[in-house]
Amino acid sequence: MRDLLKAAAGALIGLLAAAAALPSAAAEPVKTIVLVHGAWADGSGWRGVYDILTKDGYKVSVVANPDTGLADDVAATQRVLDRQTGPVILVGHSYGGAVITEAGADPKVAGLVYIAAFAPDAGETIAQYLPKTPPPPVEPSKDGLLFFNRDAFLAAFAPDVPMDTRVFMADAQVPLAASAFAAPIANPAWKTKPSWYLVSSNDMIIPPDVERMYAKRMKATTQEVAGSHVAFISHPDVAARLIEDAAKGAAGAP
Repeated sequence: MRDLLKAAAGALIGLLAAAAALPSAAAEPVKTIVLVHGAWADGSGWRGVYDILTKDGYKVSVVANPDTGLADDVAATQRVLDRQTGPVILVGHSYGGAVITEAGADPKVAGLVYIAAFAPDAGETIAQYLPKTPPPPVEPSKDGLLFFNRDAFLAAFAPDVPMDTRVFMADAQVPLAASAFAAPIANPAWKTKPSWYLVSSNDMIIPPDVERMYAKRMKATTQEVAGSHVAFISHPDVAARLIEDAAKGAAGAP
């Protein structure tokens, strides 16, 4: 009888050890998503992605970052994170990638998704990864905010979006503070959080090779789409699927 009890105890210990060794991805997926837009845009660009995610049962919040400086935009993202309960997947497009790189240090953030986005390392800025020739076609206002040239916006920012939508986006653009280009990253969250990256192979704003470099450097789960800088608008299904993969892959973290 004693040997039987020992054998049963050993088997139970083995089962418990096996259960503890199961990967975290076996846990329930993260169900809360926070989306951060980039420069010269607003939260409405996420509508296609939002509709897919909410239909699939995710709780989605969209940050209305003011584009008035990296610290301001991180603070705007933090306000939205503070309203969430449970773990969050934090998503950023373009300049929004720099924002989530800083804001992603929040303990609620279980994973980061970069959509054709900047992902600077500590001490780096977004300016150093912009093409130098030709320079970005921006037009400064009197108070130091930068508008994107309308013709260039139509031709290069969103060329795979229907023209009527593209015109509206150009006319509704939110200008970016010039200081945002030079603001260095202090604590890049991608160094401690699992990351996913969607490269836009036809991007004419951030060079696709720069996007690939970011993704490789952060060891991100990476996917490419034949889309423009705003491929998440022209291909919302692709972007939403990657976000949902992140929600499943980051289950159990942090």
